[in-house]
Amino acid sequence: MDSDQANGQTQGTGRRALLGAAVLGAGGAALGLPGTARAAGTRTAGHGGRGLKSLPVPTIIGHRGASGYRPEHTFGSYELALDLGADVVEAGDLVPTKDGHLVCRHEPEIGGTTDVASHPEFADRRTTKVLDGVSTTGWFTEDFALAELKTLRAVERIPANRPHNTLYNGRWQIPTFEEVLQWQDEQTRRRGRQVWIYPETKHPTYFRGLGLPLEERVAKLLRKYGKDGRNAPVILQSFEPTSIQRLNRLVDNPLVVLLSSADSRPYDFVAAGDPRTVADLITPRGLREIAGYAQGIGPTLDLVIPRNTDGTLGRPTTLVADAHRVGLVLHPYTMRNENPFLPAEYRKGGAADGYGDALGAFRTYFATGIDGVFTDNADTGLLAREDFLNR
Repeated sequence: MDSDQANGQTQGTGRRALLGAAVLGAGGAALGLPGTARAAGTRTAGHGGRGLKSLPVPTIIGHRGASGYRPEHTFGSYELALDLGADVVEAGDLVPTKDGHLVCRHEPEIGGTTDVASHPEFADRRTTKVLDGVSTTGWFTEDFALAELKTLRAVERIPANRPHNTLYNGRWQIPTFEEVLQWQDEQTRRRGRQVWIYPETKHPTYFRGLGLPLEERVAKLLRKYGKDGRNAPVILQSFEPTSIQRLNRLVDNPLVVLLSSADSRPYDFVAAGDPRTVADLITPRGLREIAGYAQGIGPTLDLVIPRNTDGTLGRPTTLVADAHRVGLVLHPYTMRNENPFLPAEYRKGGAADGYGDALGAFRTYFATGIDGVFTDNADTGLLAREDFLNR
């Protein structure tokens, strides 16, 4: 998922709405009421439950692993997220290779997340494409066979904010989604607890247009590893509602619709001529529609608490209560420790790589009643959750 960043069938409405309601009911939360410390505290976990009910609330989701400390979407990042205590690991922003494999990269353009630019044998692969309406220049996964991508190594995407992460540049390969599913099983055995992952289909309309559809490939691999059920430890997400609707017809996994800024339009809507924006999707009517085929939403944090013109936090919206009212969980994105990513009142100094009062910001967002949060710093999120629930 990216912090810068519905038409179709609604099959399974009853089952999926009931599942979403069951998640919220795991700890006895009152639906339709604004979140409070007490409400969040009573939903600390569905201990003994299955599926989403087994996760602590608020759930700490390792965003692309532990990307505050290691280059994102690497096994080094994923494993550190587990070591730090993340409840779920976002193992996989899924994009395809030209020979049909799914690999884990933030975007199909890999110039900023791998050392491809230093490989002279791939210099002629650099090109300009229109990706979801945006002209983008670089190297794209769909122009490489998997064997070629495996010769590359991951690098830190935002070195100005995370210079310490550059220490690990060149250490890890690009993982495939199949390798992630195998890794998940191995880590579950080794750690003696169920490891959860939270992959995302990236730019599905774009890739379907190239003859590389994502959803069928995801479903095939989930079926191969027995992870396509309603209680499977794999939550699927996408910024394109029609991708989630397609997945709803292919698998029974928990599904989440990602939501960017209120004035943005999902690209599948743009391609289909659907005029609706995210603002339409977060109305009570839009949320009811989403609840017909998904269990949750992943809004930007700014949709939960907007920022004022000076960068400070404003008044919380009704999104949490509105989503809970129709049985949807909320997993907003993305909490990071560094100053530039925090609301202005939580920054400390102006250093781009300096930490602000991230613990305080976490607690403020938890107080809205959100069910979890994506974070690059799972350890900080866990400490903030402990503070919040024990206060």
